[in-house]
Amino acid sequence: MLNAFIMIKLKPGASRKTHLLLAAFIWAAVGLMLLDRGSGWLLEANGAVWLAPALLAGTAKSFLLLDRVAGKNIVRIQRFADNSCLGGVYSLRSWGLVLAMIVLGRLLRSVGLPLALVGGLYVAIGWALFFSSRRIWRAWHELGRHTVV
Repeated sequence: MLNAFIMIKLKPGASRKTHLLLAAFIWAAVGLMLLDRGSGWLLEANGAVWLAPALLAGTAKSFLLLDRVAGKNIVRIQRFADNSCLGGVYSLRSWGLVLAMIVLGRLLRSVGLPLALVGGLYVAIGWALFFSSRRIWRAWHELGRHTVV
């Protein structure tokens, strides 16, 4: 009984609006970090010519895949009750995918691929995440407009 009370008191609960804000911020921040790192590698490898194709590929990935993922995440969060655990911003499957992407990113950098290729992939993925974050930002904004204070 005491353990359950302690867990409830220590749980970082948040509103749906806060969950959407966190989800949008994470997508945008990680996207910008990948864009920064990837474009730096492209410039370092004299591969700036690959910047436009990488952005085009990222835009395609955004429209074809990540917009749908963002939409599912938005619907999931909107079904939450207020004061849901902040760690629930993503499903366990999504957190697993995040971990897998981190591991794949480290492997990608360690196998000796040309820096321009790795940079291009980072730019494409970063842009796709950043661009698709617009859907979550919009949902966050819309939820705020409909909230009665």
